[in-house]
Amino acid sequence: MTPTHPPVPAESAGPAGLELRLGPVAHGGHTVARTGEGRVVFVRHGLPGELVRVRLTDSGPAARFWRGDVVDVLEADPHRRSEHVWAPADPLLSWRRGEPPVGGAEFGHAELGAQRALKSAVVTEQLARLAGLGTEVHVEAVPGEDPQGRGWRTRAHFAVDPAGRIGMHPHRSAAVVPVDGFPLVVPAIDALRLGRYDLRGADRVDVAAPADGGTPLVHLSLAAGADRDRLRRELARLAEDRDVSVTARADGQRETETWAGRPSVVEHVGPHRWEVSAEGFWQIHRGAPALLHREVPAAAGARPGEHALDLYAGAGLFTAALADAVGTSGGVVAVEGSPVTSADARRTFAGRPQVRVERGSVDRVLARTWPQAAPARGRRRPDRGGSAARPDVVVLDPPRAGAGRVVVDQLVALAPRRIAYLACDPATLARDLGRFRRAGWNVRSVRAFDMYPNTHHVETLAVLEP
Repeated sequence: MTPTHPPVPAESAGPAGLELRLGPVAHGGHTVARTGEGRVVFVRHGLPGELVRVRLTDSGPAARFWRGDVVDVLEADPHRRSEHVWAPADPLLSWRRGEPPVGGAEFGHAELGAQRALKSAVVTEQLARLAGLGTEVHVEAVPGEDPQGRGWRTRAHFAVDPAGRIGMHPHRSAAVVPVDGFPLVVPAIDALRLGRYDLRGADRVDVAAPADGGTPLVHLSLAAGADRDRLRRELARLAEDRDVSVTARADGQRETETWAGRPSVVEHVGPHRWEVSAEGFWQIHRGAPALLHREVPAAAGARPGEHALDLYAGAGLFTAALADAVGTSGGVVAVEGSPVTSADARRTFAGRPQVRVERGSVDRVLARTWPQAAPARGRRRPDRGGSAARPDVVVLDPPRAGAGRVVVDQLVALAPRRIAYLACDPATLARDLGRFRRAGWNVRSVRAFDMYPNTHHVETLAVLEP
């Protein structure tokens, strides 16, 4: 029998922390606990059932709920790692120094199997609560994953502190904690050792390295009044003894400056090649592009001669596979809102006449291209017509906010025979699936992939048919 420990009343919790028994996992990387008075506390860095001491990071008598970090483990889950995957993200170590842990590895205290079980529970719960689905989802590992979930990120984003050192933010904080290395990135990014450079004048540093070992790229987002000449000299040291590209751009500056190498990263999947700009979008797990390039278009099931719609298309990872599937007798419309990324896609598909890249917000492009696509009632197929062939299949991969009411209603009105919906947030996916279901659509399958090991994030793929 597990020994019981009466919880310390919140009002009397001292420097040692608030003692809590952790409850179930919640969306967002927390477990849910309650104080002796019944107040809800969202706790990071714990596992369900553990008895822990928690340092409150967001509290107050008027708050609806509190937030906190685990700072001591009194009764550990058997799947808690003996050592966190990354020390700066370990609250047990960082709070002893009086500093909050950085973000980016909030599940790094748990074994990978336990992480996937937590993510599976979150996806399943969100689908049940927001979409009314009784589907039990089991998160799948990406083939070839590192046993500790390290070395997978081909993209990384760093803040810069006043001393010019790269760093990362703690959870819900604008503070910058300097870091020297990040074990979740591919070795080519860590090998740059950006922590050695004085990057004063940069607000942010974005780094990208192709999974196939191609030339990495370092991009600086420049602060107002940045000393460009000094920064160029500093980054010239980086390019002296290695093959690396360096670009920079200030807010409001139209063109990106290329300081070394080329202004893009070259990515390959199968026979396809993309040039992705420094500020363009690409899947960040080293195994994700190949896996998703295969699985997402296959889920959509486009056939020769059909018309496909690729929404939130990015640089066109799925556009290429859809174009292969429909062939020269079919067509693909790819819609991307980012000027940078849509330009990348246009360059990539300039030689494929069956592909048309549209830049703009998805709802506006849909309204402009198919003005008759007003929300349909129930499952009725609206009249054909408009300025483009109606899509037979749709792929959409929206940002974390999801597709939303307007786009879902437009797709219902367009009435394709199948939709493949890829999402990085299970809550907004479930919300949108619920709206599709209320319009008479059926969710045929749901799969989830662990494309963000050691974090709470998960990628989910749903297939819908009317």
